[in-house]
Order: sequence, then C-alpha cells, then structure tokens
Amino acid sequence: MKNNEIEQLKSRVDSELLSDIKKNKDKLWGLQVDLRAGKLKNVNEVKKTKKMIARINTILSERKNN
Repeated sequence: MKNNEIEQLKSRVDSELLSDIKKNKDKLWGLQVDLRAGKLKNVNEVKKTKKMIARINTILSERKNN
C-alpha cells in the first residue's frame, strides 16, 4: 500500500472507516469460504484483506488514544 493511500484512509471520518471494516470483514468471510471450497484463484487476496482491516483498526485506535 502506498503512502498516499494510507493518508487517504487517515483523512476519512470514523464512521466511514467502520463501514470499511464491515465491508472488508464480509469480503474476507467470502474469500475464506471460496478458499475452503477450492474456488479461490488469488490466495494473496485473503492476506491483503486482513492487512487492510488491521490498518483501519490501527488508525481508529490512534485516534482514540489521542
């Protein structure tokens, strides 16, 4: 992920970030189902989605602590 993409995430409102987390968790669930079924071609997508959720959670926790 590029620095400008991270900055774009940081500029978002908390409610938008929370909705992004929900969307990414739903996406992750679908990817994991496809992975177990053997239908998933790009296995790295699971890893990328988990990292995106972690990044958003980090931004939210930084805001909470400040």
